Amino acid sequence: MRRNYHGVISCMRAIKQQMLIQSSYSTSEITTSYPIISTPASMFISHCFSTAESQPQLSTELIKTMEHKMTAMEYRNASLEKFINQPEVSPTEYSKANKELRRLSRLMELINQLRTKQKEIHSLNSLMGECPEDKDIFDMATEELERAKDEENELQHLLLKSLLPKDDADERGCILEVRAGTGGEEASLFAMDIFRMYERYAQKNGWKFEVVEVAASELKGYREASAAISGVGIYGKLKFESGIHRVQRVPVTEKSGRIHTSAVSVAILPQADEVDVKLKNEDLRIDTYRSGGSGGQHANTTNSAVRVVHIPTGLTVAIQDDRSQHNNKAKALQVLCARLYEMERQRVHMSRSKLRSEQIGSGDRSERIRTFNFPQGRVTDHRVGVTHHNVDDVIQGGNLDVFIDALLLQQEMDAIASFSSSQ
Repeated sequence: MRRNYHGVISCMRAIKQQMLIQSSYSTSEITTSYPIISTPASMFISHCFSTAESQPQLSTELIKTMEHKMTAMEYRNASLEKFINQPEVSPTEYSKANKELRRLSRLMELINQLRTKQKEIHSLNSLMGECPEDKDIFDMATEELERAKDEENELQHLLLKSLLPKDDADERGCILEVRAGTGGEEASLFAMDIFRMYERYAQKNGWKFEVVEVAASELKGYREASAAISGVGIYGKLKFESGIHRVQRVPVTEKSGRIHTSAVSVAILPQADEVDVKLKNEDLRIDTYRSGGSGGQHANTTNSAVRVVHIPTGLTVAIQDDRSQHNNKAKALQVLCARLYEMERQRVHMSRSKLRSEQIGSGDRSERIRTFNFPQGRVTDHRVGVTHHNVDDVIQGGNLDVFIDALLLQQEMDAIASFSSSQ
């Protein structure tokens, strides 16, 4: 049975609204019309909500946790406002505190709106208790109370989303790296297909896609390829594309029509610069050499190719795609900064806790995440169990959102679970 994009996402959202299936945590599966998810996070979501309306009511436990967080935010905001008004505060301290206050401003606005709405609900309940025999006033108060509770619920949802942990890198562009894995030339050809798939997807979304480096194979596939994708929020959109992408199809090199299985690795790194990673000249060794290519062993007679080595970590980036040494150096430093920035992010992340969202996956490039099965015409994401039955559509970059939106929704569900259990 063919599943369209809206049906898949609707079913995932429906998981969040199966509120009365379980009264407590259990290991039983939540079932939907599509077998999309069976994870602790999705089970927990059914416990977090308590009605099956289009905008579900948050559970008592989740609201209680939110209340603790809101009280802490209100206390922090009041402390910062008091602090910056003290005459002995230094300019540096003032700037730092004021910056935090600006970050809290939107959250405080939502909290204040919710507090006002809760006071209104309290007043309406009091009014209904004082005049139960006055039908006109009672009916009017009942109608107003229903409206106020709907508005309270909407504010609670907005606040919950604002309180969930965020990755600062989500708003950045990204570096895409694709490498052929097991499968020989067929893997190189599939790596080219995957690279071009993301290029078409970027163009569809109006993002800037700049090829950084391509290392071609004998059959004009890609042994390795990298690109810089620039725009707002791209890393947050694509970060779960990292991992092993497997293909099952008959290679062009296969004479007997036998199906082969090959794989490529995809890495999505947040874009960074020297400010983020604080590159020091003494930590870099930069070599130049003549680039090779199809025009001969040294088709380029100038030393345009650039190799940058980060001495402390041993990371090496070599770029020869451009005829300009200056451009190749800039591209190499861009890729190096992204890799160093991601290394530091992972180090901090691992030191704080286990990898977030084990159900989605770590984004580790060694994890098998997706299978492209050409004979059956389907693409399956193994983390959320979503299958799209039009492999050509996906490989053309036309319907990647089927998987991306499902993964981002799963991330949000896991974040709610983590948020509620953190109290």
